[in-house]
Amino acid sequence: MSNDLQTLPAAEPRTLTHVMYALHTITWFSGGIFSVVAILINLAKFGDLPDDFYRGHWRWQSRTFWFALLWFAVTSPLFLLFFFPGAAAWFVVGLWYLYRCVRGWIAFNDRRPMPV
Repeated sequence: MSNDLQTLPAAEPRTLTHVMYALHTITWFSGGIFSVVAILINLAKFGDLPDDFYRGHWRWQSRTFWFALLWFAVTSPLFLLFFFPGAAAWFVVGLWYLYRCVRGWIAFNDRRPMPV
């Protein structure tokens, strides 16, 4: 019986990848909590991915999250100078984040790999 279980193909994480893209995309409305949930799933399940196609998309999501977090931290001192420069910088970083999420999600839906 255990031999039969070993020959089963790994489950394709297509739905989970869509859910993670959705969480990253709608994080604007949650103050970032949805992205934290998505990155925790990413960290926990990355090793279970069946192929490079999924690893590329999950890596794209992960890099988008971590670079956005970095840029939010780097631009935080702008709020100490004046509110507007900080708000403008965070808006630009947020737009970049949204762009990356939507771009990745569209590519995933079209079954196109993400660039390395």
